[in-house]
Amino acid sequence: MTPADVGGAVLAAVAAARDAGELACAPPSDALLTCANGSYGTPLALRLAAAERRPAHEVAEVIAKRLPLRSEAVGGFLTIKASGLAESIAAEEGYGLAAVPRPASPWPDRPRTFGNPGFSVRYAYARAAAVRREAGVLGIAPGPHEPGDPLETRLLDLLAEVPGRAAQAVRESDAAAFARHLERVAEAYHDVHERRPALPLGDEEPDARHGGRLTLAEAVRITIGNGLQMLGETPRERF
Repeated sequence: MTPADVGGAVLAAVAAARDAGELACAPPSDALLTCANGSYGTPLALRLAAAERRPAHEVAEVIAKRLPLRSEAVGGFLTIKASGLAESIAAEEGYGLAAVPRPASPWPDRPRTFGNPGFSVRYAYARAAAVRREAGVLGIAPGPHEPGDPLETRLLDLLAEVPGRAAQAVRESDAAAFARHLERVAEAYHDVHERRPALPLGDEEPDARHGGRLTLAEAVRITIGNGLQMLGETPRERF
């Protein structure tokens, strides 16, 4: 599930609780999601508690009971476990797209080394595109991504933040923080690409693990490709 899916589920839970008379407040416009360690979190109950004139932990428990997702209320903070982020992004070509303000050029074209953050972002896109291309030649299909690996979890957390960072850029009329976040996504993907390869090595036979990593690479390709376009660049599949 993408952050939009989870956020929508949280707001729908608030609306359902209000309709049932369990809450008095109308749902706000934003679920205030964060993502860490593969789980989403929201302090929404803390925000609603004052208007509800109830302890935040009670508000969080009411929302949790209405959520069709595995969740836990600790104090006024609601933690939500939602799987399938890589699959959801890979199925959504427009993931994260927003009309962010376009800087003249957030990064120089050269040098084409990892010391240039722009090269790191552009090359991450090219790497993900190459994985997709080579997997097609080998006849390897993407599959469900199994969470749990720390490097992959870090990458997924960063991917989950992209829509929020794009919205921040629109809100503040400044794409600098969004560009820096793409740099972090690229750095995390390079680690995954090099240490958790999506394609079989040598005589290795492809298995479910490779299929999941292909899905993750496709999620990266879409996310970084959209990010580059939002910053006024045309993503390149080859260098």
